[in-house]
Amino acid sequence: MAMTICVSNVAMAAQAPEPNKGDTTWMLISTALVLLMTLPGLSLFYGGLTRSKNILSVMMQCIVIFSLITILWVTYGYSLAFTEGSAFIGKFDRLFLLGMTPDTHAATFSKGVVIPEYVFVMFQAAFATITCCLIVGAFAERAKFSAVLCFMVLWFTFCYLPIAHMVWFWPGPDEVKDADSLAAMTAKAGWLFQKGVLDFAGGTVVHINAAVAGLVGSFVIGKRLGYGKEPLKPHNLVHVMTGAALLWFGWFGFNAGSALEANGTAALAFVNTFIAAAAGVLSWTFVEWMSKNKPSGLGAASGCVAGLVAITPAAGFVGPMGSIAIGLLAGICGLWGVTSLKRMLGSDDSLDVFGIHGVAGILGAILTGVFASPALGGSGIFDYVANAAATEYSILDQVWLQCQGVLTTVVWSGIVSYILFKLIDMVIGLRVPEDQEREGLDITSHGESAYEV
Repeated sequence: MAMTICVSNVAMAAQAPEPNKGDTTWMLISTALVLLMTLPGLSLFYGGLTRSKNILSVMMQCIVIFSLITILWVTYGYSLAFTEGSAFIGKFDRLFLLGMTPDTHAATFSKGVVIPEYVFVMFQAAFATITCCLIVGAFAERAKFSAVLCFMVLWFTFCYLPIAHMVWFWPGPDEVKDADSLAAMTAKAGWLFQKGVLDFAGGTVVHINAAVAGLVGSFVIGKRLGYGKEPLKPHNLVHVMTGAALLWFGWFGFNAGSALEANGTAALAFVNTFIAAAAGVLSWTFVEWMSKNKPSGLGAASGCVAGLVAITPAAGFVGPMGSIAIGLLAGICGLWGVTSLKRMLGSDDSLDVFGIHGVAGILGAILTGVFASPALGGSGIFDYVANAAATEYSILDQVWLQCQGVLTTVVWSGIVSYILFKLIDMVIGLRVPEDQEREGLDITSHGESAYEV
């Protein structure tokens, strides 16, 4: 009997999927690339856009928020976002990474293919951290450091985690054998995933989610002193351009890494990330050139980010020509977002978080439904029962699903963010005193200066 059990266990072990070293290596690299997007990419991009007296404050916010969310993620965030629970939030099965070892695996999008769960945990941690850091650009130069940290803890818990679970969580394809098992596995997934909303790398979860929170914050906190009356120009466009270049570089991990494997889908996402950003640079630059007679470095950098944001939800679903179209439209719409729309809203979104991430994120999420169509070069919807691309695809149906994903994210993030901002304002206050804002947050909040006079 003992011999029979031993042989049985050996047979079962032989059948269990093991991580491929190439997939694991790619995901480790991708995780590091996403970290590069925040530190130093976003920090430099945001720091250069502020005035010189506030550069360290926004960079300090980025590195501390990044660190804070990392600890919260491994404490309870991963468990609530990526374990089976309800359609809206997970459970505490992985609280403090309970039960996780170097030998536990996470499913991918291919049957029988897994990666080490530790790698998946940290890859998703990098997404959570940059999402929270994106928000601070909307109310830079006037918010209390303590208030920002309090907001991030609460927003991460009550906004980011539910949206991430609703959009991205599912148990994986390995147990799908027929239509009934597919329905059973899908029923365990997040609410928007069940509906069929497509978001390859975070158009809703990251960009729209953060942009709406930032916009709400800019209204609740109020405009900067002198806004609309005196120039509040970026102080270092070299930092901005360098930050944008680092974001573009790191975004390959963000998008291509979201394939969770080193395969053809990762290659497609890599290509689309490359060319959509280039298209965004060109469209923003030439439209600005025609309208203002001079193309600007700030415009080129902003167009790059707009193209990257817009292709994020579509990266693994659309063909290269579709990504060019998305990038070109993102550059145009992003320029409109930071000029005309910003004036219409009457907000002081300091670093144009909503104008770029919100507008381009919404555009990209909706256009994913268009250009994912096989008729337009996209990959369509994968049928895990047939283990091949589905034979039917309706652009109108998918666009409607994409709109549902956008609306859900806008409403959830908007309501939750407003409640949290008002609560924090009542308890500790959101804004620094007027004299501190005039002197600059580098000195008054952190006791240091980026530039010695």
